Amino acid sequence: MSLETEAVLDRRRLRRRASFWRGLAILAVLLAIGAAVGLTADQTSRIGTKQIARVSLEGVITEDRKQLELLRRVADARNVEGLILFINSPGGTTTGGEALYDAIRKVSEKKPVVAQFGTVATSAAYIAGLATDQIVARGNSITGSVGVIFQWAEVTELMSKLGVKMHEVKSGPLKATPSPFQPTDEAGKEVAQSMIADSFQWFAGLVAERRGIDTAAAPALMQGRIYSGREALSHKLIDRIGGEDEVRRWLEETRGVTKDLRIVDWKPAREPAWGLLGDAAMAMAQWIGGPLGDAATRLMNARVLATLQLDGLVAVWQPLENR
Repeated sequence: MSLETEAVLDRRRLRRRASFWRGLAILAVLLAIGAAVGLTADQTSRIGTKQIARVSLEGVITEDRKQLELLRRVADARNVEGLILFINSPGGTTTGGEALYDAIRKVSEKKPVVAQFGTVATSAAYIAGLATDQIVARGNSITGSVGVIFQWAEVTELMSKLGVKMHEVKSGPLKATPSPFQPTDEAGKEVAQSMIADSFQWFAGLVAERRGIDTAAAPALMQGRIYSGREALSHKLIDRIGGEDEVRRWLEETRGVTKDLRIVDWKPAREPAWGLLGDAAMAMAQWIGGPLGDAATRLMNARVLATLQLDGLVAVWQPLENR
């Protein structure tokens, strides 16, 4: 083998080694960046910097264990002087609202908690607001909707048209009542109404206790009416109109929170849908580019979402056009 050939081979081997180590270095940097970005706010807060924590409650409220655990960590964090609860939700299940209420009250035992209402904070979302020490809303925020509903579909006529019959054997006449597979009788309606009345009494009791008002005095409050922020203020359902500036002012002037502290968003830890392999596949799809890369990216971003089932009693505001 000639010296020239050996030199060419040596150069090729050097290029391969250089490419390998260069790729390994890039991968290490990407992993480091991913790890840094992936840290949740409560993990980074362990550095010890004094701060105001902010937790967002958005979308339909259910009993979210990770959300409840996050609130517990906020309560225990020594470097967190106060909590802002940003609420933008039409409500959800009554049990979800109850669980949030209890968790927020536990935070309030250790540090001040203030609610900041966004576009809408109704029903179970308003229950969460009731648990805080102060409620701030925009003048046009939608709030209120104090009430509970229990809904079920009845498909007996549809089944009759399709020639389908539903047979059942049960231990007692009130078992699995009301049911979508048979017309609801008076006994079944009375059971449902009894549960609704009990939950509504609990909800209304929270309003009276936490807001210090006669619920019967507020126009149509006991009928489930919604209010604008300005209307809610006039009926003492909230404490003040404004946004983040008013929230800060209350924390600093009323509860002695250090002035101009940084507000840090705390979020529940979420498991990655695809893990490291998925991240690598996503990066590869973006590197490929073009129609094929775009299609691969859309496929990786697609999520199969289970239909949300709000079983049982629900405290959620539903605009008429959505019913």
